[in-house]
Amino acid sequence: MKIKKNDTVRVVAGNAKGTEGKILKVFPEKNRVIVEKVNLIKRHTKQTSQSDQGGIVEKEAPISASNVILICPKCSKPTRTTYSSLSDGRKVRRCKKCNETLSDED
Repeated sequence: MKIKKNDTVRVVAGNAKGTEGKILKVFPEKNRVIVEKVNLIKRHTKQTSQSDQGGIVEKEAPISASNVILICPKCSKPTRTTYSSLSDGRKVRRCKKCNETLSDED
């Protein structure tokens, strides 16, 4: 996948179209991502112990990775990514608009 955890993305399709958020979790085998404050669902949870509170919990549900596009941190534009090799042999992601290297911290 060309999208990684902690990337900032914009939703381009669905109910949350136009919203931006940070990737919280990536599921490459299912081609889905969880974006912060996007696709919120309500779960009814039972109290598990004396300290945990039960009730209705709102949390993010996964959306398809094809419905989001990466926002370049350097040029702040939605962009696709390309891969290139550095002189030391590492493979890095690059922004197709400004050709800057994207950080690959996980």
